[in-house]
Amino acid sequence: LIYLIGLAQEDDGYLYTNRTIDPENPHDWAKGERWEHTHELSHELYNMGHLYEAATAHYIATGKRTLLDIAIKSADLINKDFGPGKIELVPGHQVIEMGLAKLYRVTGEEKYIKLAKFFLDKRGPDGPEYSQVHKKVIDQDEAVGHAVRANYMYAGMADIAALTGDQYYINAINKIWENVASKKLYITGGVGASGSGEAYGENYFLPNMSAYCETCAAIANVYWNHRLFMLHGDSKYIDVLERTLYNGVISGVSLTGDHFFYPNPLESQGQHSRQEWFGCACCPSNITRFLPSVPNYVYAQDKDKLYINLFIQNSASIQMDEGNVNLSQTTNYPWEGKVDIDIDPDEKMKFEIRIRIPGWAKDSPVPSNLYTFMNDQTEDIQIKINGKRIKYMEDKGYAVLNRNWKKGDIISIYIPMSVRKVLANENVKDNLGRLALQRGPIVYCLEDKDNSDGNVLNLLVEKDVVTESIFQNDLLNGVQVITGIAQSLKRSETGDEIIKEEQDFTAIPYYSWANRGSSDMMVWIPFDEDYGRPLAAQTIASASTTSVSNNVRNIQALSDQYDPLNSDDHSNMFLHWWPRFGTTEWVKYEFQEKIEVSEVEVYWFDDEPRGGGCRIPKSWKLLYLDGTKWKEVESSDPYSTDKDKFVKLGFTAVKTTAIKLELKLQEGVSAGLHEWKVDIFYRWCWIPDTRRD
Repeated sequence: LIYLIGLAQEDDGYLYTNRTIDPENPHDWAKGERWEHTHELSHELYNMGHLYEAATAHYIATGKRTLLDIAIKSADLINKDFGPGKIELVPGHQVIEMGLAKLYRVTGEEKYIKLAKFFLDKRGPDGPEYSQVHKKVIDQDEAVGHAVRANYMYAGMADIAALTGDQYYINAINKIWENVASKKLYITGGVGASGSGEAYGENYFLPNMSAYCETCAAIANVYWNHRLFMLHGDSKYIDVLERTLYNGVISGVSLTGDHFFYPNPLESQGQHSRQEWFGCACCPSNITRFLPSVPNYVYAQDKDKLYINLFIQNSASIQMDEGNVNLSQTTNYPWEGKVDIDIDPDEKMKFEIRIRIPGWAKDSPVPSNLYTFMNDQTEDIQIKINGKRIKYMEDKGYAVLNRNWKKGDIISIYIPMSVRKVLANENVKDNLGRLALQRGPIVYCLEDKDNSDGNVLNLLVEKDVVTESIFQNDLLNGVQVITGIAQSLKRSETGDEIIKEEQDFTAIPYYSWANRGSSDMMVWIPFDEDYGRPLAAQTIASASTTSVSNNVRNIQALSDQYDPLNSDDHSNMFLHWWPRFGTTEWVKYEFQEKIEVSEVEVYWFDDEPRGGGCRIPKSWKLLYLDGTKWKEVESSDPYSTDKDKFVKLGFTAVKTTAIKLELKLQEGVSAGLHEWKVDIFYRWCWIPDTRRD
């Protein structure tokens, strides 16, 4: 592969096959001259950033320069073309900054770190938030825009802060991290709340079903937090890294390793499923390169300090200032909290071992007040050396063990693994009246496959519920599950009463969901009935057979009886025709028998505030099946396209076995529906609204 990459590189170092493989018919993003679309959609510099990372990893692992020399030749060309007084554009998609920092670390050539800083310094102040050019980077204090681009940039800023000591960079990257940790971080460690733009949302905007949480953004979050740990030596960054690693990253790949999630939502009505591949396949390839890098995050060394950050069974060799130290961890973490660490220095020597005490083990789910534990930890963290329990000093979240270490020394750590109930900050409106379950670093969810009636979104788990945890070898490649008693909520046939029934629940690790097909799932479980979602009584619409043009998914959304908050509500499932633009589309209800219908209600989906590409339709009409022909209903009501409410259409009653909504989409945009209700014509009686579909 390296040989082929070398053949693709031009004599002066340029390497971007998207332009050069078929120069007569390049992709739109690669048309024109070199670097012409650098600040727009071109990935010329982005791809090189990943190449430089690969080249340095290959060189460190093998000592070979074959790929490194290709990377250096490319970087030298970019350094020749870009800079003060030359091309002064910045990459639309960041990552080259990280790659150049790695080249600097390997080669010692300052021109690479200066070029990385140039690309960052030139960003802003008058561009779009989407690509983080709305302000100079040193003036930014909030995470905004495309979450992957942002996190790659923040990781690059942390590199500059650490390698140059620039205090302006240090101050800025600290402020941005505080913003994410306290206002924009999902309990899974995922980031990027909005599917529109794959972006960070407003402070405390953390929806569940519409959470984007791209796998690449989670991986970039690991990179960013690791660099901040390397800069500051504080365990809070590893706390976020670990949370992201065990939840938001590995949720992106199936247990079989061949199906993937691009977004990682925290709730589903069955509309999400793992895919074999994507048109934009960044997430599968990112997982592929990330997993072999995990050993880099287990240990760190600074002069006479040896940091133990993650608890993973392994053996390692660490070069300290005074000599080499071999270590090995024996553990069944994260299912069990016992860790034995064998210390084997080449010779007896004095140095400091710093063992991370996870924040979640000290009543702090994250290093902020964004999440809190509802129930206290009842057991102590214990550390023993050679079987004898010790007292230890703690600094920046680490137990500090400073002594003369010799061959055969064993450190034993016991971290309690009780089930904890998590509450979100009250400013996170989507999680009011809800709790999440966590055990160790693992966040749990309810999935319909494990619960008795195949429904989970209608469950309620009370605050004081007693839970148990057991390991199941035969489930999902072996997982620790959490069990307890829940309340199942459903509406009576009349719809005016909530019926509660007790049932057992089983929660599984969040990362393992959707490995048995698409399913209902939720992480944040209601404990307050006001925030519960009772199973709806059957209606005409829900009992019908629904079909839709162009094989649109999420058909069940039309009759799920979850009334939206507004036209742009992403908290429940909705149907849409994107990316069909300006076309005529339809959706149809077929009834079990001929019924008399006199009114329908429609709630349009329109995500105009987000710029997601769906608007109310240009026009619509309602048809009914008369024998074998479709006819339009007779109505004096207008075909309303009002937003943010149900629009009614009353018409002369018809007896039919099917009705159809036909929509003409606006030019250049698509359309969608939240809900479509149907009312039967009642000739002799009046019934209250609660009886109507």
